[in-house]
Amino acid sequence: MVELSEKSVQEIHRNIAKYPADQKQAAVMAVLTIVQDETGWLDASAIALVAQILDMPPIAVQEVATFYNMYNTKPIGAFKLSVCTNLPCELSGGLRAALYLKEKLGIDFNETTPCGTFTLVEGECMGACADAPVALVNNKRMCSWLSNDRIDQLLAELSASQGVNQVAHTSEKTPVIQEFNETKEMGNRA
Repeated sequence: MVELSEKSVQEIHRNIAKYPADQKQAAVMAVLTIVQDETGWLDASAIALVAQILDMPPIAVQEVATFYNMYNTKPIGAFKLSVCTNLPCELSGGLRAALYLKEKLGIDFNETTPCGTFTLVEGECMGACADAPVALVNNKRMCSWLSNDRIDQLLAELSASQGVNQVAHTSEKTPVIQEFNETKEMGNRA
């Protein structure tokens, strides 16, 4: 069972509140992101939790999670490197950058290094064609103009910080379903 920190529960409430009560399913992408940021990836229990929170069929949540490549439906390394290989990036060195990363890490796309530090994935257009080739680190940090030297610097920086937990975990967890059921009951009384 997935347990979330109080901060994540509050963030989920904040995102759901952006929509009319009968359209809270519109918050599915935000809720998936919040849950993934805390848990690292979206397993079946995380998908079920999001479905329950938003009163959606689990398959509808699964469809969103598997459609967008920003969601991880299997375990990944501490750093997910998404390299854009769409045509503009490819013409500006995206394929070269991807091949160099594969060589340096000793893995292919959709693989994780044996030490669990890096996962390499092929990314869709990131809207930064002028900065090509580009990559995203953990869906949060854009890295531009990826020459071999810049890739070496990035890998050295990330490797040096490997001891730092990149996923926000806290020891204070809230039983999530209970929290959302209580909120639902309070809303029904209003």
